[in-house]
Amino acid sequence: MDQVESAPPKASPFRMPGLRWWMMALLMLGSILNYLARQTLSVAQVQLQGSLGISEAEYSWITGAFQISIMFQPICGYVLDVIGLRTGLAIFVAAWSAINMAHALAGSWKGLAFLRGLMGFAEGSANPAGMKATAEWFPARERGLAGGIYNIGASAGMMLAGPLVAFAVVYWNWQSAFVISGGLGLAWVGLWLVLFESPARHRWLSDKERDYIATGQEKTLQNCGKPSLREIIRQRNFWGIAIPRFLADPTWGALSFWLPLYLAKERNWDLKTIAMFSWLPFLAADFGCIFGGLLAATLQKVAGVSLINARRFAFTAGAGLMVSVAFAGRVQDPYLAILLFSLAGFAHQTLSVTVITMSSDLFRRSEVATVAGLAGTFGNAGVLLFTLMVGALVTQIGYAPFFACLSVLDILGAIVLWTLVRERRAE
Repeated sequence: MDQVESAPPKASPFRMPGLRWWMMALLMLGSILNYLARQTLSVAQVQLQGSLGISEAEYSWITGAFQISIMFQPICGYVLDVIGLRTGLAIFVAAWSAINMAHALAGSWKGLAFLRGLMGFAEGSANPAGMKATAEWFPARERGLAGGIYNIGASAGMMLAGPLVAFAVVYWNWQSAFVISGGLGLAWVGLWLVLFESPARHRWLSDKERDYIATGQEKTLQNCGKPSLREIIRQRNFWGIAIPRFLADPTWGALSFWLPLYLAKERNWDLKTIAMFSWLPFLAADFGCIFGGLLAATLQKVAGVSLINARRFAFTAGAGLMVSVAFAGRVQDPYLAILLFSLAGFAHQTLSVTVITMSSDLFRRSEVATVAGLAGTFGNAGVLLFTLMVGALVTQIGYAPFFACLSVLDILGAIVLWTLVRERRAE
């Protein structure tokens, strides 16, 4: 399949200026729908607790099933590297959309856990796909911004889930929320198959833009055949990415899985009030996605900082801002708590987009999806452990200690990033 995707493009008189950005916009839309599907359960959980009688402990196992299965995303990344991005991602998105719609048929927490497990495996393709596309379609100087735009999809999907799911639940039922979010994913698959191709084959890509992309990419990171898992995990740069993901991703898990339930249980907000305000941290996260990429690019251009050091500085800046979430569970004013969660969303995406993008800075094109999947496994392992601890202990100690822990984890992640990651030498 790699040979097919490297074939010359068919002749076409039409050329789309800035096509690489249109391709990233298409991927961002897919990411929005991915995270809308993920977040549908979190928002609907307020209603599901009454309908199916799901407790906090059972809910942690439902989300845990998702986190366990999404840790197999290296398999998804390997498939994308081998059969190609266009075909591979279409298969995975169609699968997770259909499974998401099937959530409407669940009658117990065990049924939901089973479906979440299936959905988690298919959705494990999203991050490797985004990083593979970033590596293929963008020169090194633009990858940070491109990765930030792609990651806007994560927070935008979370942001849309609150009002969309609340609307569906209030006017129809909780089952309709899953049918709507899943159906949107299936519609996107058709759009993807019509519009997307690799740079080597896309008929709408001008020769000028194709050359611009190729000349801006590192010669040491060109394709080298099928990726080798053994070779990847032997590199310190892999661990320099994976360990910070393990430490930092629990923040996203807290915002995604526990924020709506926290607002309902601890702040006594009803579903409509949650829908009005729970999207704000994800809106702030959108700005963090762009800020992380722009900060790294500015440090390179203005201060002459190397690409990898610029990424590390951006991660460290985000980790410093994450200190704010430590106070979110202690303040009395619920709107001040939302403000602190919003700052945490901004900070997390600032550092997250930075470390995620580094897979395309440090590894070859034919390895990027596999590396991103492996690093994502560590990130989701961190989310899983955090989620299970919250589910087991929240009724005894409350949410505040967990929020305080998140800021410390990000500082540790920054230390690891500076200690392990090394610039790749020219070959």
